[in-house]
Amino acid sequence: MKFALVTGANKSIGFEVVQQLAQKGIHVYLGSRNLENGVEAVDKLKAKGLNNVEAIQLNITDDASVMKARKEIGKKTNVLDILINNAGVYGGYPQTAFDATIDQFKAAYDTNVYGAVRVTQAFIDLLNRSSEPRIVNVSSSQGSITLHSDPAYKYYDYKGAVYLSSKSALNMYTVVLAYELKNTSFKINAVCPGYTKTDFNGHRGPGTIEDAGKRIVKYALIGNDGPTGKFFSEENNPETGEIPW
Repeated sequence: MKFALVTGANKSIGFEVVQQLAQKGIHVYLGSRNLENGVEAVDKLKAKGLNNVEAIQLNITDDASVMKARKEIGKKTNVLDILINNAGVYGGYPQTAFDATIDQFKAAYDTNVYGAVRVTQAFIDLLNRSSEPRIVNVSSSQGSITLHSDPAYKYYDYKGAVYLSSKSALNMYTVVLAYELKNTSFKINAVCPGYTKTDFNGHRGPGTIEDAGKRIVKYALIGNDGPTGKFFSEENNPETGEIPW
């Protein structure tokens, strides 16, 4: 049996990812900032017959919480096969380059960038013990500098200095991480789930949570001949999925 950890997974896309992984027979640790919410999410999955899921209290903006989660999971398994850095925040308003506050930037980066770094560094030893370790950093095509420099990009006018730049930073961390592990069995990619109808965007997105989950799970389960160090958005490139940084 394989073991996976998904952050920010008590609802929305993260919850769907946990469900899809569990349906494939993977034992999933459902990371939730609030443990009670995490337990409720697990209960929903168990009601569907998915008993291979456990709630883990995990506040990715807090070093102590991350290390506590690492110790707790380490008592249950000595290997982690899949890490999905899903937890993320938009950063509030305003998002303009002139009016967004430093506090907004700090809060968004603490979750979207530093949080992914904290969790990755904390669990890298367990991932190293896997024969097929996979890391998926849930990003957004909105973090593509190339696309956002092109007036023909369909979301060109959807600018946001805080959120977009935080995802660009996460993308660069993905590139560097994949480079440093290029001679190993790791596969590390950034994946955009698409503009999905969730609480995150006030349910404005046209995409479904089910499709978003499939896009993420796909790269969590790629074979040893699969890509690494790439950026994927099937919404923007239905043919190959790969989009420019």
